[in-house]
Amino acid sequence: MMRNCDILLCDLDAFFASVELLDNPSLQGKPVLVGGSPEGRGVVSTCSYEARKYGIRSAMPMKKALSLCPEAVVLKGRMERYKELSQKVRLIFEIFTPDIEVVSIDEAYLAVKKQRGLDTAKNIHMAVRKELGLPISVGVSANKLLAKIACEKAKPNNVGLLWPEEIKAKLWPLPVRVLPGIGPVTGNKLSNLKIATVSDLANHPKDNLMRILGSHGEILYGYAHGLDNRAFETEQEAKSISEETTFPEDIHSREIIHDILFELATGVGYRLRSTGNTARTITLKLRFNDFRTITRSSTLPDSIHSDIDIYKTAKGLFDRHCSKPPWRLVGVQTSGFEQGSQISFFSTGPEQEKDNILTATRDKLREKYGSEVLFQGRRLKKNK
Repeated sequence: MMRNCDILLCDLDAFFASVELLDNPSLQGKPVLVGGSPEGRGVVSTCSYEARKYGIRSAMPMKKALSLCPEAVVLKGRMERYKELSQKVRLIFEIFTPDIEVVSIDEAYLAVKKQRGLDTAKNIHMAVRKELGLPISVGVSANKLLAKIACEKAKPNNVGLLWPEEIKAKLWPLPVRVLPGIGPVTGNKLSNLKIATVSDLANHPKDNLMRILGSHGEILYGYAHGLDNRAFETEQEAKSISEETTFPEDIHSREIIHDILFELATGVGYRLRSTGNTARTITLKLRFNDFRTITRSSTLPDSIHSDIDIYKTAKGLFDRHCSKPPWRLVGVQTSGFEQGSQISFFSTGPEQEKDNILTATRDKLREKYGSEVLFQGRRLKKNK
């Protein structure tokens, strides 16, 4: 946990849709849906605020979204463009602080000097709007929890504050589901206890919450009082490095998943090498079309950091545990960090030497031109 710091949560508003509106101003003011095809099992990845007025939300089936708003504009999505702008936003963050914890492609926590949070948030908000033309909301507080809630209350495209001394006045009157970790099941249990607001939760006996919800009840009780002991982890300090992709449409082809795993492995490998670490454990995350999600890990005899070794381990996990298609999400994670050079678990000799040269070349290209300069050849060939 970062002490003597203000914590900012920066969240790009309706990011994918905002990028589409930025690149095509004629879409301004229209309900825009980014995601999969309504003819298949496509879902909404992101929707504009105009679309949200119709009750449309992320992860909703595209067919249902169009039934709520038949005149909505449906766009397939351009992930490479979104990654490009996400990286540019990250560069703006780095102007203000080196202490950045990336949450996702459109969200990051920042730590800045105490009492500098509000000014920094305003400057970031202005810079992202001026330099990139994107809306961004920023929440400022003393910990991640309160910064996240401040950000949600500031949406869209604004800066919000929520300090610990304001909890009773600003947080307690809110619905209890404003707190993270309260889904439908937990929400129903709290409702049965007559807990509707954060104040109700804060004033409920903690022992009873723990009896009903276990250790999760103690965490939620702390959240209701504005307490959050989650560590702030920069990429250098992180215990794991991961990347994942949720597909606009379900994927039925193993070959496509293999290609995506390679791209994820190259991104994770580059980030791992930039920290000076190697990793012993590779984890695959896989979500099926019924939203069932599994994680499977492999701990290797020697630590690794090359793209190809990460890929081969992840691919092996996928081939063993993929079950039947279709698939909705895939992710790759490295953990079990060690300092020092790797010993390849898969190859030695000239083949390994060739891979080392290619890896070093890819890293130099990323450093010079950004991560989006590299694409896997097979993916490019398929798109011709």
